[in-house]
Amino acid sequence: MNYQQSQLATIVFASFVSFVLFLSFHLARKTKSSSGYFAAGGKIHWGVNGIAFAGDYLSAASFLGIAGMIATAGYDGFLYSVGYLAGWIVALFVVAEPMKKLGKYTFADALDAKFNSKSIRLTAALSTLVVSVFYLIPQMVGAGILVTPLLGLAHHWGVILVGTIVIIIVATAGMTSTTWVQFIKGGMLLIFSTVLVVAVLARGLSTKPSTSEGLPYHDFVTLEASAGGDGKMILADNHYSAPESWRETPLGKAGFVQLMNDEGPSIWKVTDKGDGKLALDETLYETILGTPRYDGIKILYNGAPRDKGRFFQVGHMSEVVVDGKSVEKTGPLGPLEFLSVIRNSSIVCWDKKVIADGGDKHTIYYQTVTPGSLIMRPGIKFKVDEDRGATAMDKWNFVSLMMALFFGTAALPHILIRYYTVPNPAAARKSTIVAIAAIGFFYVLTLYMGLGAMVNGVIDITDNNMSAPLLAKSFGISLFAVISAIAFATVLGTVSGLIVAASGAVAHDIMNVFLDLKMTDTGQVLAGKVVAIIVGAIAIWLGIQYKGMNVSYLVGWAFAVAASANLPAIVMMLFWKRTTAKGVAASIIVGVLSSVGLILFSPDMYERYGWDKASAPFALNNPGVVSIPLSFLALVIVSLLTSRRRALTAADEALR
Repeated sequence: MNYQQSQLATIVFASFVSFVLFLSFHLARKTKSSSGYFAAGGKIHWGVNGIAFAGDYLSAASFLGIAGMIATAGYDGFLYSVGYLAGWIVALFVVAEPMKKLGKYTFADALDAKFNSKSIRLTAALSTLVVSVFYLIPQMVGAGILVTPLLGLAHHWGVILVGTIVIIIVATAGMTSTTWVQFIKGGMLLIFSTVLVVAVLARGLSTKPSTSEGLPYHDFVTLEASAGGDGKMILADNHYSAPESWRETPLGKAGFVQLMNDEGPSIWKVTDKGDGKLALDETLYETILGTPRYDGIKILYNGAPRDKGRFFQVGHMSEVVVDGKSVEKTGPLGPLEFLSVIRNSSIVCWDKKVIADGGDKHTIYYQTVTPGSLIMRPGIKFKVDEDRGATAMDKWNFVSLMMALFFGTAALPHILIRYYTVPNPAAARKSTIVAIAAIGFFYVLTLYMGLGAMVNGVIDITDNNMSAPLLAKSFGISLFAVISAIAFATVLGTVSGLIVAASGAVAHDIMNVFLDLKMTDTGQVLAGKVVAIIVGAIAIWLGIQYKGMNVSYLVGWAFAVAASANLPAIVMMLFWKRTTAKGVAASIIVGVLSSVGLILFSPDMYERYGWDKASAPFALNNPGVVSIPLSFLALVIVSLLTSRRRALTAADEALR
């Protein structure tokens, strides 16, 4: 993907960051106690807290990841929105008021309120750290993604920049500055996302996406080919043959090209004839769709400059159908009409194929013309329909992901601690209702942003996380500047909340309570700031390591760990009288170990290790369907055993 750095976007970004840092230093003067640092003194208004909830929850996964997934996988990407929102029902009816009544600073406060157990303190704190780290990864990946078009910096510098800013925010004023950053970011995200969606609807749909300067582009070129007399496939001997830039492009280095005809794309291996032309092996190297014929074949490869006009706008309408008739352009559309036209039309989508050549692996991108009716129903990413090749394991994978999203929301430590920032349980309930309204509205907007990116030729096929900002860029650099700055603020707000949760777990739960160091208020705050720096450094390193992965997909792992480690303990502690401290601790340990272990042995992680996905010992990519029941089971079994032992001990003492 070729990006052009925007000076205006850089100025807007720098202005926002400067304001956030000023706010942090200003509020730091008022934050001296541990209550102020970890819970903003419990004085935040429920309305402000509700929008801050939204600002905290609508992370890089929501704004960048979901929009990007919808842009490439259609309705399947929107299912993440459905799962994320549904989880708030659990938060509203199960968690909100009890958390406020039982806790003070951290998730462990509420969990340990009835037991006064050091084992709960330790395991809950460790769970908070693990979940926070898993959630930090996609946020930092998103930060690196944004900095490339904004500042022209490499991915790792973007991650370092965000990490440094967040560490300053948290290490100065803690939850107070974090709350106001999240409130401002949440409000701006809702307002300008609405502006972007209105612009998408006003533009309508067209078979000719904009080619104005400033838009991103991929320099793929279409060439004609013919069968040579020596049994080789030869590029047509015109001015496109073997340009010098071939040597410097990904496909040239890989030694592969894609062949396109009416039956779909395939991948062929390239050889250099030495006379300025390229030949393709007669034997098909690998087929993606169908069996290509020699006649009518076109070759896609990199190398043409944009000013020659031979580049692909990635993703656009191949046919627009209105009332049963094909049209070139619709004009402005209403929200429901926009979805209806897409469903009845066809879209040029993109997919990728990873192929191996000896010890090397190469990624080839190719076009697929997809009916809108398939895009607007599940099946492109999540194989749930048998007539589209779904297996039983595919269906279990989908169920496992939905379980993690639904049950994970109410168990995320950085979400739970927001209940301590309001004055009473009633305010906690009201702020949850405000959050549900704001988050639900935003997730409806993600559907239009994702589909808008899909049909307007703005997708970066090497990293779909940039779909929403690049869609904004198609409407002008001003909107792109604001949307990019908000996206960056989205990362700042969420990462700040995560680091506050992690620092509270270490300073308050482990050091002050578990180790019984009897720290003063000042000591707890200082310890929290040191932990914030350490966790921030770890987040920076992980954000660099996981470059290129869809951020919403990565967040699915964090939800799975939270749902497995934390939710069973919360639910059973509130609703089952026979729950014991050892049962809660066992539940957390089993939840963390089983979820993290199964993730590490999942097919997607095996692929990331460079190993064969099929050899992964755990066939699902999300562990929720296994790890959540295991955690519940561990709590029940251990609680029954320990409560029985406690009853026998009490009976023995009575006999004496």
